[in-house]
Amino acid sequence: MQSCMQSSEAQRQRAMADEQLQESHLFGGGFSARLPPGSLDISEMRQVPDNQEVFVHPSTDQSIIVELLEYQAGVPDENAARYHFEDIAGSSANLEILSQDQFASTLLAFESCSSAWQLTGRQQIAKFNEEAKNDVCVHLVLLRLPQYGTDLLVTFNDPTWINPLSTSAVQNTEALSRPPWTVEHFHTFVCSLRLLNPGLFG
Repeated sequence: MQSCMQSSEAQRQRAMADEQLQESHLFGGGFSARLPPGSLDISEMRQVPDNQEVFVHPSTDQSIIVELLEYQAGVPDENAARYHFEDIAGSSANLEILSQDQFASTLLAFESCSSAWQLTGRQQIAKFNEEAKNDVCVHLVLLRLPQYGTDLLVTFNDPTWINPLSTSAVQNTEALSRPPWTVEHFHTFVCSLRLLNPGLFG
């Protein structure tokens, strides 16, 4: 299984070489953020839950998901990222947590979160209803918003190995039209996230 850890210097150089990141509105204008190059909005292709925004890379299986989840008041801040990672994966999932720590709130454009946490893990995930599972490195940042009764979860799914029996294997044989996203792209997205309309929370 390929390592989730990459050279941060290489990531920075690749990110700097990429085109200007695009500013986009999320959740009907309630938020804004700078999307990675070439991001495709899944909601333009299929229906997604109202509490999610999903963006995919145009020629890899990489994705970034933003979710507005119920605030888990009974879960301590330092355990909240792990809680959501395990909750989304499900009890039968094959997963491993590689690291978790506090995310520097001074880097965030989002000013109203009480605390921010990051987690890196590995997971075996089947695409749609397929049996073939792919190895995916999961980078997660959680912004805790108790004043809105919300845990805002941002997840970067970065496949490191594609099962030959997965439909993704067919897609990956095609020439890449764009370089893969990096963790730097993900962090830029997270750090640029802004709340424009607090009324979104009701």
